[in-house]
Amino acid sequence: MKTIKVNPEFAHELVLAIPYAYWLHKQNKLERVITSKDMKSFYYFCNDVREEYSYRTIDHESSGLTELPNSWIHHNSEKIVGKSLNELSEEEQSKIHGVLDYTKWTPPPYKTYYSGLKIFDKPYIIVNNNYNIEFGNPIDKSLRFFDIKTLYEIFNYLTGRGYYVIYKRPNNTEFTLDQNEMGTLQGKFSLSANVEGLGEISDYDLCNYYNGKVINLNELKNNYTQYSYNEFQLRLFSEASGFVTTNGGGAMLCAYFGKPVIVYVPHGKELRKNYLTNKDCYFKKLSNCDVHPVLDPGDINNYYKVIKKIKEIF
Repeated sequence: MKTIKVNPEFAHELVLAIPYAYWLHKQNKLERVITSKDMKSFYYFCNDVREEYSYRTIDHESSGLTELPNSWIHHNSEKIVGKSLNELSEEEQSKIHGVLDYTKWTPPPYKTYYSGLKIFDKPYIIVNNNYNIEFGNPIDKSLRFFDIKTLYEIFNYLTGRGYYVIYKRPNNTEFTLDQNEMGTLQGKFSLSANVEGLGEISDYDLCNYYNGKVINLNELKNNYTQYSYNEFQLRLFSEASGFVTTNGGGAMLCAYFGKPVIVYVPHGKELRKNYLTNKDCYFKKLSNCDVHPVLDPGDINNYYKVIKKIKEIF
């Protein structure tokens, strides 16, 4: 019997630890999971989940990942082709970007287990945003977020198409944090802009201008106190019709529910050739979802690409 003990970044736990734990469960080999606070709902299949960690770490060696069959989220070239990534040609690398060893890897069926929470009488889209310090750089160097103008366009388009929108941008008080999230919280950074006629407005404020058709997830959570934050979002995501998201851990969660996922990638390993389009990439395999990447390399966000893709898919 196996015990899994991990506290890495959220994305790594979703992709590397949880599918291994569920595979062990299906083999009747899982004894216990030791994880971060409020992660029990992700391991619903395990009878002994201990939420011992009050922090996550971006340090690979101390996070517990090295004890897993897949210890690196971006590829497993050693297992797949028997060579390290730097031994491969560019063409060979493009075939294993985002591809893992799936012999001990089975994502749990969250949509099946957590479906049933009916909130709206019309379909809704999850817009998953992010605004954090990245790589220890100043917050104004961050690229992995939708700004106020872009959110305004997204909300207008989706509500105009008859969708409700649930807007998710954690304020970093909801769950166990890693070092970058801690730095953002300590810096009291918020996402806002000066809008003509309205003055300084935050993304949360913007949701209030749509007559209940755009709802901040945190505000909605206040009506469902019987659920923890993570259980609530699992139930909420299970009934969604699609997702618009920045890359990162939030995007990995969106990929678990078998619905179209538009992923905006301004930086990160996901910019590598074929990372999100390889037929065997983990992002697709989490639930066989349709992945629609929007790659935006460079130092300035080009949000036009995101709006264009949203109009194509929704």
